Order: sequence, then C-alpha cells, then structure tokens
Amino acid sequence: MKATVFLGGGRITSALVAGLRLAGDERVIVVYDRNQGKLRTLRREARVEMARDLKSVLLRAEMLIVAVRPASVAGILQEIVACGISMPKLCVSLAAGIPLRKLRGRLGPAVRWVRAMPSPVCRVGRGLTALSFDRDVTKRERRQVREFFERVGAVLEISESQFDAFTAAYSSSHGYHALATLAKAAQAAGLDRTTALTAAAHALSDGILYWRESGKALTELLHEAATPGGIAAATMSAMDASGYARVVKNGIRAGMKQARINARR
Repeated sequence: MKATVFLGGGRITSALVAGLRLAGDERVIVVYDRNQGKLRTLRREARVEMARDLKSVLLRAEMLIVAVRPASVAGILQEIVACGISMPKLCVSLAAGIPLRKLRGRLGPAVRWVRAMPSPVCRVGRGLTALSFDRDVTKRERRQVREFFERVGAVLEISESQFDAFTAAYSSSHGYHALATLAKAAQAAGLDRTTALTAAAHALSDGILYWRESGKALTELLHEAATPGGIAAATMSAMDASGYARVVKNGIRAGMKQARINARR
C-alpha cells in the first residue's frame, strides 16, 4: 500500500504526524529512522508504521518527506541513490537552507522537489508552513502538498529567494525567547515567577491574538496602547533607545547566515 513516507523521526516529524492525527487525518504514514526508540514512540503516539529499511520504505512512498537535519541531507540522499530503485516522483524537503538546485542535483531530474518550512506549532493545528515549488511540480502535486500542510495550519507559498528570511523570522522560538526575557525582567522588578510569566504571556500572546482578530493595523494598536506620558509609552521608548530594533535585526541576519552555511553542505 502506498503511503506518505518520512525520512527522519525527529521533532518536526513528531509535530507533523501529531497535528495530522489531531485533525482526523488517517492516511498511512511510514517513518524511517535509525533510532528505534523514536519510531516506537511515534508508533504509539501517532499510529505510524515503522520502516524496516530504507529500500522497502522508498518503494511505498507516494510522497517522500525528507525530515532530517540539514547536515544529514547529503548523506541520506546518497543512501537513496545507493538503493538503486526507481524514486518517488514527489519529494518534500524540510531542511532549512538547502536550496532546490542542490536537492535536484542529488537525485536527478526525474524527481520533483518542494521545499517546506513547517512550524512545530503544527502539533496543535496552529502551524504555519511556507512552501516553494520546483519548476516541474505539477498542479495536482502542488494541490496535494498544500492540502497536506493545510491540515495542520496556515500555508504560504513564497519564492525560494525569500525562504531564508522567512525561516529566520517565523520561528516560534522568538515568542518563547521574548516570553522568557520579559518574564525575567518582570521578576527582577519584583513580581513572583508565576505572576511574571502570566503578565508576559498576556502581553505577547493575547495582545497578538487581539491584533489578528480585530482587523486593526499594527500602527493603530501601537498608538492605542502607548498613551503619551503612560507606562507603556515609557517602556517602549526605553527599549527602542537601548537598541531593541537593532538587536532583532541582528538576530534575523544571524539566522539567514546560518541558512547560507547550510546551503553549502
């Protein structure tokens, strides 16, 4: 029986299959990974099948999803070539920074590639996935891939030239990092840890949710929140004066630099 096949049973595979099952998706999913512990956990939690070996799982793949770390992509693709079998036509790479031209060069022109960058938040159906399609991917295949990732959240189709910037900017780690930093500062100002986390989470999560649902422009909400002479205005002004915008810009640049390093692998 044909199946959706994942090469790699790590965190993003775990998040995707959990989100699919949460959405009621009962497709056959097969995962290949050398770590049998990961596979047993996935089988128990998300009803996936464990692949016996790479060759057998490739023969079942209707859509092949390469979900290994960027540093491991070249190696797994070399293993695929060494199997000496006909490849599935549609392959999706989740590896940050590895461009389509390199993927295309590894397995030859018969394989049609898609780059996808899903958020781990897809585990609870609130993910965001960017897609970039190789030029030969058919309309039916584009629809198939979009519908797959739409099961676990919103989907954006962007040009590959934007992929590195998107990868650096969209990560939920920004929210976690901001939450931890804001809560720590609130604790230093005198709040207990629980109250500090509650206040910081409201500022970030509920404030952004209101922006999403209100339809108001971000500039309008910033103006609304920062009353001249008020505490919020003083807080934001001090943050800006301390280089807040510069720090965030430097972080995005560092992420994009790492993507370029990945691309050379």
